[in-house]
Amino acid sequence: MTISRTIISTRIDCTDYGQATATIINLAKAAIASYVVAANVHVVMSAYGNKSYQEIINQAVLITPDGMPLVWGLKLLGYPQATRVYGPDLMLTICQRAVDENLGIYLYGGTEACLTQLKVNLIKRFPTLDIVGADSPPFRPLEPQEEEVALAKIKRSGAHILFVGLGCPKQEIWMANHYQKLNLVMVGVGAAFNFHSGLVSQAPRWLMALGLEWFYRLLMEPKRLWRRYLINNPAFIILFTWQWFTKKKTL
Repeated sequence: MTISRTIISTRIDCTDYGQATATIINLAKAAIASYVVAANVHVVMSAYGNKSYQEIINQAVLITPDGMPLVWGLKLLGYPQATRVYGPDLMLTICQRAVDENLGIYLYGGTEACLTQLKVNLIKRFPTLDIVGADSPPFRPLEPQEEEVALAKIKRSGAHILFVGLGCPKQEIWMANHYQKLNLVMVGVGAAFNFHSGLVSQAPRWLMALGLEWFYRLLMEPKRLWRRYLINNPAFIILFTWQWFTKKKTL
């Protein structure tokens, strides 16, 4: 049974790449309708104070610690071996196992240009990867008929794993609303589509290790991300510090 900790109000599972990938592959092979969330500070803070979204996150079959602040939080909450399970890297480990197990993957999200280049790059890395379909939905909410067409296309593809790259909170809401209609495992991977397509550059690994990936992304996309990082990050620090301090007092 997976050990987990609650950070502020979100369940975070104490897992690693090997365990998380094995869980996802097993779900895919068994055709169990489910969804996986890669949680970072943005996910945790989006869920805080939003009961319906919090329930969506906490009901996921697996919630990985996508951001370094959550890894540090797990360590402070009594799980010293905590390690990061970063959505874009998790996507690659899943693709490798999908090749080994002959499982088909489907890509949902991003622009047409993004998906075109993403497929090219994934096949370069994994020549025998079975990409059974890809869909770039419009940014506006879909009409019910459009949703049904999209789901029917995914069903017909025979996909075992559905990567969803719609961004937080849209992708988690979409997965929760639709996962029971498809006998596969959905994995929300956020910006992974943009990173692996090469449309957006990733932070250097040394910045990631220091927990400063947010700063790099803020420099790259200040207009889009300033509110997320300059408001959410300080609020997270305050709320988690209070949680940790309160926990220490009760020990």
